[in-house]
Amino acid sequence: MIRVLVSRDAIDIAAEVERLEQGGAVATFAGLVRADDGVATLELEHYPGATEAALTRLAEDATARWSLTAVAIVHRVGPMAPGERIVFVGTCSAHRAAALESCAFLIDRLKTDAPFWKRETVEGTTRWVEARAADEDAAARWS
Repeated sequence: MIRVLVSRDAIDIAAEVERLEQGGAVATFAGLVRADDGVATLELEHYPGATEAALTRLAEDATARWSLTAVAIVHRVGPMAPGERIVFVGTCSAHRAAALESCAFLIDRLKTDAPFWKRETVEGTTRWVEARAADEDAAARWS
């Protein structure tokens, strides 16, 4: 089972984990909007259709690489405040190593391969968020 959702709605972690629980091991990652550098609001934009397709390809890649019974990628778009959930990634496998590794793979690759554009508001000034070298390095380890 692959579940990909891009939505403006809050992420229900309990419901997402319940969907993943198909026996064996479940690994999850939930990302929160940070308040680094005084960020008051983070807004994500995406290209509907293309974003979901990119996330589905990542989930399919993970499923092909590890023996997974379920994958979920849920990502928010729109305006969010610090502390709000922005992303949920979860995997299920018969064994913990595959669940843990595939979950790490998905979040690392999602940061570089998914077409999202981030805009921060700090002290009333809005700026686009540039890609980070650390994210590129994390994604590269899976090549």
